Amino acid sequence: MARRRLNVSLKSGAAMHVNRLSVGTMKLVYVIVQNKLIHYPWGNSYIAYIGTTEKGIDRISQSVAAKAPQVLRAHGVDRFDVRLVTCKGRQRVRTWRKLERAMLLAFREMYGEPPKYNVHGKAMREIAEFDLFARERIKEILRQVDSAAP
Repeated sequence: MARRRLNVSLKSGAAMHVNRLSVGTMKLVYVIVQNKLIHYPWGNSYIAYIGTTEKGIDRISQSVAAKAPQVLRAHGVDRFDVRLVTCKGRQRVRTWRKLERAMLLAFREMYGEPPKYNVHGKAMREIAEFDLFARERIKEILRQVDSAAP
């Protein structure tokens, strides 16, 4: 008895786009930006998550793979971008961690709470993050990331 063959189809569009970025440091902050606005208490933003990694670009792919089902499960979200934010290093200062904290604090100042998929940041207190980074520059970067949403 002959078995019925299965239909094979090619989905339109790419499931993933990969670019080679020139990243001078392995330690960086990344921002997940989805294609649908998220409503926050003080405004709307496309930014869904702000994270950091010591392991560089390789770790970002693992983290994004872990966050993807959660982000894509939201109603109306069918794609997202990951943007990288870097800064120069300083001796004996974990600048990438300070940068992540500064971005979370600035985001909370702008929108009333941390990004939707960040677990920490709700009760975060400022500890000299803005001694290293200009508060307005961090807010400007968040606005730039938000305005270039997919």
